[in-house]
Amino acid sequence: MTDSSHFDYIIIGNGLAGLQLALKLASDSFFNTKQIALIDPSEKKENDKTWSFWEKQPSQWHFLTHKSWDNACVHSSKAKIELELHPYSYKTIRAIDFYLAAKQQLKAKTNFHFITDTVTSISESKKLTVSTINNEYTALHIFDSRIPDTFSLNSKNSISIIQHFKGWIIKTKTEAFDEKKVIMMDYRLKDGEQTTFTYVLPFSKTEALIEFTYFTEHLVDEMVYDKFIKQYIKTYLKIEDYTIIETEHGQIPMTTFPFEKYNTDHITKIGTGGGWVKGSTGYSFKHTEKKVTKIITNLKANRKPSKNLFKRRYKFYDKIFLKVLKDENHKGEWIFQQFYGRNSIQTMFRFLDEESTFFEDIKIMLSLFSWSFIKAFFKTL
Repeated sequence: MTDSSHFDYIIIGNGLAGLQLALKLASDSFFNTKQIALIDPSEKKENDKTWSFWEKQPSQWHFLTHKSWDNACVHSSKAKIELELHPYSYKTIRAIDFYLAAKQQLKAKTNFHFITDTVTSISESKKLTVSTINNEYTALHIFDSRIPDTFSLNSKNSISIIQHFKGWIIKTKTEAFDEKKVIMMDYRLKDGEQTTFTYVLPFSKTEALIEFTYFTEHLVDEMVYDKFIKQYIKTYLKIEDYTIIETEHGQIPMTTFPFEKYNTDHITKIGTGGGWVKGSTGYSFKHTEKKVTKIITNLKANRKPSKNLFKRRYKFYDKIFLKVLKDENHKGEWIFQQFYGRNSIQTMFRFLDEESTFFEDIKIMLSLFSWSFIKAFFKTL
């Protein structure tokens, strides 16, 4: 038994990072005697997003996979790039399936405690204390997924843009989709001279997620996303008769903001609030898995949990990429056309997974060789 207000670990936020961390703790007998609380204002009963990722072998998430694909394509205004993904598969997981499975596993463990409440503050003065609207809790260590109050997209000391999007899952009466191929990026439909693209995940021949995405500094009204999704469905998918069965939307900061500076000996920032979203793409699912694994290793070795969570050279690459998109946002289509047109998809996946060799990094950088990148390189030094 434990004091109902004191825990070994408190995890703030039951999103991707918080629940992946909790599941990893729960799967390791080393932590069986640790009392762990998860605090979130939401009970996570809705499907609020879709996570996509790639991997070579079935992982622990295999039973949650909603759909997988072995082929993909990228459309630019000038070319269509076909991508055979083998030995990788591109996969997607619905957030609600992840939430429900995670909660079911964790509630079966007597040392995990779910608290539905909103955290208002953390204090490191005499005791490590988490204050919520309704209570106060103490802990030996806190894992906090909240974005720091000092984070600003307009900070002069960091480079930031926003990946923002809205998607419709539509159902058609007749077969309309190639269910064996995901459209990773389609740049044929744009909102002016900005980096915008459409993303299509075909779940079956009659059902798909169509998402219109921006990599820009500023947000748009919701009706703008709807306009472009409608136009894409009609003009490029040639579909007239369909039903919208679900919608999703989101905003992901793509930034060089130093979230890791907010880690202390007793507080570890995780997820988006810890800078775990890859700055150049917004991908987070597999990066979260790797960082959670590193945290567990550090905890068991009695090291600071946040030790060696980031690879410096990839942060530098992301910084160059973001600098180009920030200064010359219209370059987005050209960048991704060069990425996927002049490098194998397998090399690109290793690069985005931060598992590439230095030789592969050089090859990718050379494929983007331009005055824009030269300028960005020297500005970020």
